[in-house]
Amino acid sequence: MNLYGPQQLAESVRTVRRNTILVAEDIPEKDYDYRPTPESRSVAETLIHIAEVSRSAHFIHAEGLSSLDSSDFRNLFLKSQTEEKIPRSKKAIIALLEEEGTRWCDWVEGLSETILSEQVTMPGGISKSRFEMLLGTKEHEMHHRAQLMVVERMLGIVPHLTRRLQAPRETAAS
Repeated sequence: MNLYGPQQLAESVRTVRRNTILVAEDIPEKDYDYRPTPESRSVAETLIHIAEVSRSAHFIHAEGLSSLDSSDFRNLFLKSQTEEKIPRSKKAIIALLEEEGTRWCDWVEGLSETILSEQVTMPGGISKSRFEMLLGTKEHEMHHRAQLMVVERMLGIVPHLTRRLQAPRETAAS
């Protein structure tokens, strides 16, 4: 019995990406350069990083890399860091999130169980299945979205998920 496969993963990532885009839309463009600390990513860099993580995951698994100790992976990591620094408008960043999210989910949905069960060697010699790594991509996005929700609070913005929970309470109270 297969309870969670590529279709379920793709659908759950679509939900995560929709929520990430809602956060991106809630934050005013004037605050896209905001950094909680000098050494942390800005809002814009974090959103671009999220898009780049799914792009990188697609490259790793579509190319069939069997080890992340390869120079391709190191070059991919450096390219991703460079992409984060390219100035983009809020509209362009949201479009990037939408395009990369759609491309990534459509691709994941079509993967076979054989491909998902392939093992990839991580730095340090640990081995993980492609499925576990792809699930980790979703978890990685959720981690950064949580950071952005804290940033929203710091900027005085009530996150959309909180607003959604508050609406029925406010209606019932009135």
